[in-house]
Amino acid sequence: MTDLIAKTAIDRRLAEIVTPAIEGLGFELVRIRLMGGLHKTLQIMADRPEGGIDVDDCGRISIAVSAVLDVEDPIEDAYTLEVSSPGIDRPLTRLKDFDAWKGYEARIETEEMIDGRKRFKGRLAGTSGDEVLIEIEEGTIGLRFDWLADAKLVLTDELITEMLRQKKATEHVDDAAFDHIEEDTPEED
Repeated sequence: MTDLIAKTAIDRRLAEIVTPAIEGLGFELVRIRLMGGLHKTLQIMADRPEGGIDVDDCGRISIAVSAVLDVEDPIEDAYTLEVSSPGIDRPLTRLKDFDAWKGYEARIETEEMIDGRKRFKGRLAGTSGDEVLIEIEEGTIGLRFDWLADAKLVLTDELITEMLRQKKATEHVDDAAFDHIEEDTPEED
């Protein structure tokens, strides 16, 4: 479990609890965060391994995760469970994400300073071993995955176009679900 999926100790514990339920439904945990404040929110982002999750899928995950959390009871205070897709400008939390989104613009932040900076913005160039490759102004650099504090795609027209293309490719229309349209034939005089 990388720190990008679950940053804090409680997030990692929650991920251990909910991951089997999420994977049992055929999804992957992308990120989990227990956020504080007056009322806590447990935010879970999930996706299919091949991508694509809808509202009904989120509902199924919510029901399964709620049941597991009710039994384990790892959160003492009241909280709101929020299950969602990663969104278009998704967080990149697993090494495989950097290969899957190769060619798209991303923002990456490291835990420590590297050559005088912690923030890198550029085009993803995949991975090499345990390094994330990113094309920045100075050229392509490699950042070790375990150095990363945060990474996400940048919302661009190119990314929106790709997400719309993927959505259209995965939509299945059942023609039988629609009524037959009867056409009037012109009357002869």
